[in-house]
Amino acid sequence: MAKPKYSNKRAFSRSTTNEVSKKNMNNKRARRNHHAPVPDHPSSSTDSGASIDELSNVASEDEQEEVPVYKEPTMYDNLLKTLGSASESIANAYKRRQRDEEGKSDTDEDIENDVESLSGSEEDEDESENEFESDALDTNDVQGEDEIEDEDEDGDGDGDEDGDGDEDGDGDDDDDDGEEEVAGNKSEGSSSFSAHLDYKLSKEEVENLPTKKMKYKHRLEAANCKWAATRELNLEDSYSKSPYGLNMKLYDHWLNSYIASGGQDLHSSRQRSFFSLCNSYRDILHHNKKPFYLKGREEDSNIMDAYLLHSLNHIFKTRDLVTKNDKTMAKQKESKGEEVLNSEKFVDQGFTRPKVLIILPFRSIAFRVINRLIQLTPEGHKVNVDHVDRFSDEYGSGRSDDQEDEDVRTKSWKKSKPLDYQALLGANNNDRFMIGIKFTKKTVKLYSDFYTSDMIVASPLGLIDKIETAVVEKEKDVDYLSSIEVLIIDHADVILMQNWDHVPPVIEQLNHIPSKQHGTDIMRIRPWYLDGQARFYRQSIVLASHVHPDINNLFNNYCLNYEGKVNLSREHEGVLPKVLLQVTQIYERIDDTELSAPDARLEYFKKKVFPKIKDSVQGGIMILINSYLELVGVRKFLKSQDASFCVCHEDTKRSDISRTRAWFFQGKKKIMLYTERAHFYFRYKIRGIQNLILYSLPERKEFYPEIVNMLDGSHSMNCTVLFSRSDRLRLERIVGTRPGQTHGDIR
Repeated sequence: MAKPKYSNKRAFSRSTTNEVSKKNMNNKRARRNHHAPVPDHPSSSTDSGASIDELSNVASEDEQEEVPVYKEPTMYDNLLKTLGSASESIANAYKRRQRDEEGKSDTDEDIENDVESLSGSEEDEDESENEFESDALDTNDVQGEDEIEDEDEDGDGDGDEDGDGDEDGDGDDDDDDGEEEVAGNKSEGSSSFSAHLDYKLSKEEVENLPTKKMKYKHRLEAANCKWAATRELNLEDSYSKSPYGLNMKLYDHWLNSYIASGGQDLHSSRQRSFFSLCNSYRDILHHNKKPFYLKGREEDSNIMDAYLLHSLNHIFKTRDLVTKNDKTMAKQKESKGEEVLNSEKFVDQGFTRPKVLIILPFRSIAFRVINRLIQLTPEGHKVNVDHVDRFSDEYGSGRSDDQEDEDVRTKSWKKSKPLDYQALLGANNNDRFMIGIKFTKKTVKLYSDFYTSDMIVASPLGLIDKIETAVVEKEKDVDYLSSIEVLIIDHADVILMQNWDHVPPVIEQLNHIPSKQHGTDIMRIRPWYLDGQARFYRQSIVLASHVHPDINNLFNNYCLNYEGKVNLSREHEGVLPKVLLQVTQIYERIDDTELSAPDARLEYFKKKVFPKIKDSVQGGIMILINSYLELVGVRKFLKSQDASFCVCHEDTKRSDISRTRAWFFQGKKKIMLYTERAHFYFRYKIRGIQNLILYSLPERKEFYPEIVNMLDGSHSMNCTVLFSRSDRLRLERIVGTRPGQTHGDIR
């Protein structure tokens, strides 16, 4: 294994002993027991001719000034104090921090040391009081992410893969270039990275960020879209020239890949524009991303490339900064000693190594994203890709765990589904996964341990499993989520079709103070981590094909980046022209001012809709319901009315679904309750529909014309839609932002 690097650099090179602790305590007693002040210039007291009374008064005033004013210790102070009980060097660092806050300089300490000789009789007492500082920490006890970086340079403990110790394996000149990228490109590349992480929040900002309601006052254009921002942002002024804030090697590889794929003008491209938006480190909500499975492969790929480049850029710049500081400390520690170790410019790390978390709904999508991530990685960093065969088997064409017993007939059944269904759910739709990715000097390591990973790609269910396991089994933890600085949730609309309730608990688990030290070098952790402010520095990027109240709630209440927010601003054209049949579509408004929206909807159905259909002889009535909770209420009511109905929802067994569809088509059951999630996961074409009732509008706008067109062959060709104020977002997507101009039947 590679030799630990930081542990030899930090804390243990400090030449402090118990005598320093004794002197500090003796200095305080000297000030208490001796009224004569110690002058800055000893000769001045003899030349002044001051009286004894005057000297006494001066001494009294000085004694009053020495009375310490109590100041509430910060989380950083408490942590240093706790660790100081085991480490003399950390204890001394805590004392120096206290001196700095009290406005004392090293000169003041020297003067106090002169006074120490006046109180030598109390030395034994002081020694016993400072006994807790006498134990020195072993050199293997304090180490951090630096050790991981050192393992990278040496091939992760397997020896130097390339015969040299350079980070990129290209010699010293290459390392120097990496350092210049961090420091030299500040106006273009590293300015947003360093400015974002180096910013110090004021006490007022920390108090206001969780509760302050931000207003979108500013407008901008990026990625061929219009955006609203809470703070002014001019992307062209900041990133108008190459490399657009990117690490130079990453930029060169991106440019070559873009040209090889047939691109002409990178500067004007959608992916460059969206990357610049990501590189502003604002929280971003993009809720109109055309997904790859709905004939939007080019747009989806551009957005995906942009956030993957931003993630790689953040990881590489973090590593460049740590590597640069390692070298600087190694050069200066012998000449400057403690001054170097205590310098704030070497504070460059978090509690743990993982910095990027990407949340995705299915393994098939993770397979697509990670493959593209590897393609965007510069050639010098991916000479080897570890465990790629295992990754292809488990995330590619491999079957999900609950589908291993499906036969060839099931495969042909899937091929009969619409193309968008095949693209999204026809591959590996396992929704329980979590994989760590680590970047070394020449290797991309898949399935790396989470604590040594740079990036984690996971599903909400996979993360929840780890979190719940850590709660039950106390020896386990999820502290690897404590230092996430870039959070990306892609295909959030698909996650809504799974179980959105898993997402908020996952976000709440991010950026907590870890339960264990995990080998972290405490002296190099950024202060805002130690003060519990990391969530205010985390950038969150949420991407979806449409917006939803739950997504809005997450973005508004869980994404608290001090840089501000950027939200998409657009108008919808609607999907009514995609209804190919001459169907009478009647929209009925529900008054939900007195009752909650679900209760008001159910009451309206009982009093206004059901009386019209309960005595129907014809049958063939399909009721589309958005959520399972609404289904429970309607099903309970129909049972109480002894209605003839059947149910098809996402948890219904396949054999029961086939029987239910047959009963409905043959007229044995007059009413079918059909949920949107069932349609999302199965995409059945229901036959025998004569009358369609949309109890609640579907979230996915493409489902509306698809389901209405199922009325083909109906005699009545009627569709009734119930909506209330809470359905405004869904209604806009279906009938357009200005429904009065597109559809005149809304009343």
